[in-house]
Amino acid sequence: MLFIAIGNGALRQTTFGKVMPELHAHQLSTLIGSVVIGAFIWFVINAWPPSSSRKAIAIGIVWMCLTVAFEFFMGLVLLGRPLAQVLGDYDLLSGRVWLLFLLWLAIAPWLFHSLKRT
Repeated sequence: MLFIAIGNGALRQTTFGKVMPELHAHQLSTLIGSVVIGAFIWFVINAWPPSSSRKAIAIGIVWMCLTVAFEFFMGLVLLGRPLAQVLGDYDLLSGRVWLLFLLWLAIAPWLFHSLKRT
């Protein structure tokens, strides 16, 4: 998933991120990432299905927590951004949709596991 995220960020920076406002580029990039990561999650869940819905939920929560930890590490440690700026990406009311991606990441394994069972 990390490689998909890096590729999505590179796509944003080299293409549409240059020609649209930052907020819109963030939103489009989040949408693209959600679709591509969703396809990856679908593949993983079908290739290595969890043994229960509970395990599928746990997988999603772990992936979400690892993503948040990575984002905070990148923002605070590697990029040296202030905490307020890092937290700004989680402000849904200002149009930042990253929180929706995290929600998708948390529920997608369970959703695909449930769809496969029916």
